[in-house]
Amino acid sequence: QRAPAVRPLRVRRPRRSRWTLRLGEGLDGERADVVVDNSSAGERAWASGIGIFAGTMLATLGVFQFLEGLSAVSKDSIYQTRLDYALGVDLTTWGWIHMLIGVVAALIGVCILLGQQWALVAGICVALVSALSSFAFMPYYPFWALAIIAFDIMVIWAMTVLMASRDRRHRH
Repeated sequence: QRAPAVRPLRVRRPRRSRWTLRLGEGLDGERADVVVDNSSAGERAWASGIGIFAGTMLATLGVFQFLEGLSAVSKDSIYQTRLDYALGVDLTTWGWIHMLIGVVAALIGVCILLGQQWALVAGICVALVSALSSFAFMPYYPFWALAIIAFDIMVIWAMTVLMASRDRRHRH
């Protein structure tokens, strides 16, 4: 029995932080690639820390949004009622909207902590929706709405930095 013919081993260096070792192809078409990541420990720690920060912040934001919505649904007396509000949505409806956003944000935050790639884009989208809903909710409780918007901005920043660092690592 004859061993399958194998093309010679090739090593190429595409950029500065990653080596790709290409093992030759056999006659059956099988091929194996080995990727060695030479990024520094500091770069990996920074990316990991940003990921943990993003997931934790989004999950915390989700809990805050849910509590804000629960308070509105239970007709808590802390909210001011404005009769001249442009959107004309009552407090109970805003409460349900915030509770829904909160549950979705918390679940996506946990998925980010679990390393799900799709959760980064979904997290940016839910943080954007959260910021817009908090802006619309501002007449009811301005300080709390501004605090939630600040959290949203931090979440969006953290996730975009994480996406950029992962993209940079995969391109090299």
